[in-house]
Amino acid sequence: MTGPRLAASSKATDEGRALEKAHESAVSERLIGPGVRKLVQDSWQRSLSLSLDPTSVAAERILTDAELRDLRNQHPLAAVLPVVHNLLIRHAFESKLIVAIGDESGRLLWIDGDRVLRGKVEEMLFVEGADWSERRVGTSAPGTALALNRGIQIRRAEHFSLLAHPWSCTAVPIHDPHTGKILGVIDITGGDEAVAPQTLPLVEAAVAAMEAELRIQCLGTAPRELAAARSPLIVAAPRRAAPPVALNVLGSDHGHLESGSVSVDLSPRHAEILVLLTWHREGLSADRLALLLSDEGYSVDTLRAEMVRVRKVLELFSGRVVISSRPYRLETSLEIDAQRVLTFLERGAHRVAMGAYRGSVLPNSVAPGIADIRSEVSARLREAMLADASVEVLLEYARSEEATWDTEVWRACLELLPARSPKRATVVARLKRIDDELTPAPARP
Repeated sequence: MTGPRLAASSKATDEGRALEKAHESAVSERLIGPGVRKLVQDSWQRSLSLSLDPTSVAAERILTDAELRDLRNQHPLAAVLPVVHNLLIRHAFESKLIVAIGDESGRLLWIDGDRVLRGKVEEMLFVEGADWSERRVGTSAPGTALALNRGIQIRRAEHFSLLAHPWSCTAVPIHDPHTGKILGVIDITGGDEAVAPQTLPLVEAAVAAMEAELRIQCLGTAPRELAAARSPLIVAAPRRAAPPVALNVLGSDHGHLESGSVSVDLSPRHAEILVLLTWHREGLSADRLALLLSDEGYSVDTLRAEMVRVRKVLELFSGRVVISSRPYRLETSLEIDAQRVLTFLERGAHRVAMGAYRGSVLPNSVAPGIADIRSEVSARLREAMLADASVEVLLEYARSEEATWDTEVWRACLELLPARSPKRATVVARLKRIDDELTPAPARP
């Protein structure tokens, strides 16, 4: 290499290193700054610990068209692409956004949406077949959503990579509806519209629809391979399995069991028994279950008679819900709405969780075990709302029956609302009313 070229190369290298150091210094400074969200701080720390280069995308082996095609064909999300198209991709074209679907490792398998934007993001290697996990590119919506197993939004300079700073994105993990295992991630990328308040619940709703479609497809039939193994000359026709049995106990003292066209209202006692057995999947002895049902000496003989009646009700579901004895234990799973809310919260889908939360668990039950479960669900909902919910969702929670007198929740709403928001007046008025109602009147002289 000649002298001028060597000097130019050395200068470029020095400039690159200086830029990298400047960025790392900026990241370190921002990590301790008060304006950066904790999840972004933590992700930046992980990125720095991996010695990633913020000025470029880490080199990786490019997949051939055949390799990418094989990955797509073998991936379970290929079966639900029509759902994504109907719910998101049409919207993406109208809003000048792009939609990407990645596998469980963060590799992008499908990208669609605005053609001009797709060309622009290719400059940062946001292309089909690229690995956008945190370990490869640092903080980004798809990679960090997978790392945290929850829906998130990353705005412009919150990205670790400088190449991604012009863009914002929203991403939500997709789970196997039966095992809960992460199957992949769906991401919306673009300008500020990509992180608008309505974008995250839109993507969460699309993911819920994808998981529901996966559940329906998985329930489809016994495998043809099994039929062929039984008889190489006869292939059984597909037979749709019965839908799962759901137990709904939120906001109602009379639980409700349903599966397909079969549904039944439960007595309060039967609802309590099924909730306790669903919550304690390891099983409960007769003595322990009796104590959880009543602190007034609920007898084991009475419990046994009640269990006979519960099993009679469950016979309506053709043996799909079975309770064994010694200990009492559910041999088959029940989908309970209270646990579904907690699952949404764990995934960061706060708006979806609020939509599914119709009230507390069997609100008027005085059974000690039910009271504990009710308190647990309510406490976890409140904690999640105060910690991570957007102001719109937090306001929705504040208006619910169990938070309507919660001054901490209303004050949190006031802190999150913009200074010029017209909603602040309503929140201030509510706080004043709570203060007036809860402050004792002065004693008369």
